[in-house]
Parts: sequence; structure tokens; C-alpha cells
Amino acid sequence: MRKRPMRRYQISDEAWVNISDLFPSRGGHPDNRLFFDAVYWIAKSGAPWRDLPERFGKWNSVYVRFNRLTKTNVWARVFERFSDGDLRQLIIDSTTIKASPKAGCGVKKTTHRKPWAAPVVD
Repeated sequence: MRKRPMRRYQISDEAWVNISDLFPSRGGHPDNRLFFDAVYWIAKSGAPWRDLPERFGKWNSVYVRFNRLTKTNVWARVFERFSDGDLRQLIIDSTTIKASPKAGCGVKKTTHRKPWAAPVVD
């Protein structure tokens, strides 16, 4: 296999050899490596599918194929191959983990609570 220059958000040759057999090769999908690099680019960049660079092909075709492989558990098998056993899964995303601006700054928490409703008067 000819070694190719690494681009940003591209899987290494060694890693590709480890998972290449998981991707079905059919007449309509001649380059599984290019497809994987497209999905990897989306995952690492955080960009929407429509912003996929043209070198990867039509974004919708890549998305449809990604979705099909998701339903057949191909991605689960890819993650299993890359897992180290101790770390099952770790996903940290700034859109799901929120901290207040004061978090971690050593600011004391106040114990004052605001009532949710006005007291009832007879």
C-alpha cells in the first residue's frame, strides 16, 4: 500500500488497515477510505453535512451511506476495534456540558433560595 500524505482530520494508514475489512466494498462504493475520511472530517470538524468539502463527493450520498452503516452496526464495530478495554466510551461535547461562568473560579455558592410562588394569604 502506498503511503499517502496526512491531511487534517484524516485517519492514519495503520489505523485504516485495522478497520478496512469492516466496510463493505460494492460497485457503487469503490473508495471506502475516502468515505471514512469524509465521516471522520465531519466528526472532527463539527461541521454540518452540507459543508463537507467537495473532494469527498456529494454530501448527501456520504450522509445516506453513513446512515445505512449506522443501522447495520458498522460504526459500533469500528469503535470496538479502537477501544482499549478500560475506556468504553467517552464523549464530551460543549453543547451538552454546561458550566456557569463562575464555575471553577473559587466563587462561593449562595444558599439563598428564591420562592417559586407568592405565599398564599387567607
